[in-house]
Amino acid sequence: MTRFSPRTRVSTYTSVWMPTGDETSHGVAGYFTGGNSDAGLLSGIDKITFPDDTKSTLSATMTEATYYMAAMANSGVAGYIGGGITSSAYLTRIDKITFPADTKSTLSATLSVAIGTANAMANSGTAGYVGGGHDGTIFRSHIDKITFSSESRSTLSATLTSARNSVAGMANSGTAGYFGGGQGSLLSGIDKITFPDDTKSTLSATLTTARYGAGGMADSGVAGYFGGGDDSGGHVSGIDKITFPTDTKTTLSATLTLGVGFPAGMANSGVAGYIGGGLDSGGKTSRIDKITFPADTKSTLSATLTSGRTSLGAMADSGTL
Repeated sequence: MTRFSPRTRVSTYTSVWMPTGDETSHGVAGYFTGGNSDAGLLSGIDKITFPDDTKSTLSATMTEATYYMAAMANSGVAGYIGGGITSSAYLTRIDKITFPADTKSTLSATLSVAIGTANAMANSGTAGYVGGGHDGTIFRSHIDKITFSSESRSTLSATLTSARNSVAGMANSGTAGYFGGGQGSLLSGIDKITFPDDTKSTLSATLTTARYGAGGMADSGVAGYFGGGDDSGGHVSGIDKITFPTDTKTTLSATLTLGVGFPAGMANSGVAGYIGGGLDSGGKTSRIDKITFPADTKSTLSATLTSGRTSLGAMADSGTL
């Protein structure tokens, strides 16, 4: 990890700091962004405040009502919402939510192509990565990198193993990020981007079933999780766990409340991960399931998203030590 203020601060699309046993979490909040509801596309941002797991809705909104966006966070500093699809267009725009005021601005930098159904993960303090997606014509394998210090965009020479959309992302911040599953054909593979060289490899471990539209989140330094999604049999309730640094895969005995496609995941690293929204057998859901670390037990928050929605984004400010 490369950001220290004054002690280790790490993050992913979903998760940040890693306790060493003598500290307590200073996680701040997680954010669920946009999505597609029964009433239409959404621009609102719901906030889950840690550790009480209470929900509020920001006065700031995304620039435009959008779904299928990618979200990630530079924990303690800002979150970023990139690309997505509006009622009329695919986007290159990157909106920024500055912590802790939760104000919104828009970067001058943009993604390399207008893209939806991409996903993201972050090496907090250093850079965020937006991978895969669909540009309205073809599936993409490219990975855009947003360097946090300059908020500039570059594109990696490394690419995903195959072009795909609806991939899930999570990161072991300071070490590597992971993109799992997706759809070109249905995929179970997990690509790994090793920091800081941004080289790509593919894990020997795979998801339990080939799937797309899962939610990803990580307990940085310990393990990452891919939950839900859609496979050839329909909505998935299972949660696969990738243990760091060996990158071995197990499947939790705990499952999501229902099988759900296109939820979003984020984590208060060292404490718990959250998978919210998506499409289940009852329609678009506002439910938020919580996986408590390290026991990996599942509970469901009494707080819910403002409305049922699918194809949303999520990121977390896990703060500092």
